[in-house]
Amino acid sequence: MLLDLNDLCVSYATRAGAVHAVEDVRLSIAEDEVVGIAGESGCGKTTLIKSLLRLLPKGARVTADRLAFKDRDLPKMSDRDFRRQIMWNEISLVPQSAQASLNPVYRVGDQIIEAIQEHADMSNAAARARVEELFDLVGLEPRLITTYPHEFSGGMRQRAMIAMALALDPALVIMDEPTTGLDVLVQERIIRKIRELRERSRNSILLITHDISVIAEMSDRIAIMYAGQIMEMAPAIDLFEEPVHPYTLGLKNAFPSIKQIGKPLISIPGSPPSLLGGVTGCPFAERCPFAVEQCLAERPALKEIAPGHVAACHRSDEAKSMRIKAAEKETWQSSKSAA
Repeated sequence: MLLDLNDLCVSYATRAGAVHAVEDVRLSIAEDEVVGIAGESGCGKTTLIKSLLRLLPKGARVTADRLAFKDRDLPKMSDRDFRRQIMWNEISLVPQSAQASLNPVYRVGDQIIEAIQEHADMSNAAARARVEELFDLVGLEPRLITTYPHEFSGGMRQRAMIAMALALDPALVIMDEPTTGLDVLVQERIIRKIRELRERSRNSILLITHDISVIAEMSDRIAIMYAGQIMEMAPAIDLFEEPVHPYTLGLKNAFPSIKQIGKPLISIPGSPPSLLGGVTGCPFAERCPFAVEQCLAERPALKEIAPGHVAACHRSDEAKSMRIKAAEKETWQSSKSAA
């Protein structure tokens, strides 16, 4: 197992009280595996990965029963050792916005060279050769290493950030919304390139996105996150063919299918709950058409539905009937219709 975390919690101290952004998350990533995390904006995806990389602000509080990478206890490492031994060398990040991550007055190639030399003992010539190799790997012409970020298109900047993330051949690459803000054709090229890179390097990937189509195409396993908690996790095929949690069913309804062209998409009514002070019961209960009294009063634990497939739902035993009802628009128009 490459990354193993258990009961990870992240909270932010505010004047109004503690905001529980991530709560009791359990996640593991094996070598040569792509794990995707999907969920709507504000569900805690980015907070989760920033907690792994120690990129959270000072007001954040992180706790975990276990947080290990290659059996090394990460919380016990000093910030200095973490940045020298883990960051970029073992775990790298492709951030959400390549435009905001690149220095606009600094040549792209020089920025990657600086990242390499900060974490590895490499001469200027060797580092430059490595950047040229990386540019070729991600589909950019090596001569472009002397180019400034504003001279790149959005897709080219994203490829440059992927090149930077692969610079030291880390075991785990975290990709935070790698296709956000790009048009459909550029998204497809980026996804294709990521697949090609994985076949060559065999890096493990943690893919964060709200786009189910991206995560379905890329991932071996998928976790569905909502209100800071993991609602369901399963192998990618199982999650789409036999989803269990009502939130997963709702997300699936909002995803257009080529097999059902012309069928109207069904949205999930309502909004996510406030995370101030924590949530009692199931965080999805107020929006769930299948919620019962137990859902409002008692938080469901992740329960194994099938080998490798877990879900946090009190009514998981009724998943088959919920799938049928969830496909009907009327089900979501009234929270009383399916209970």
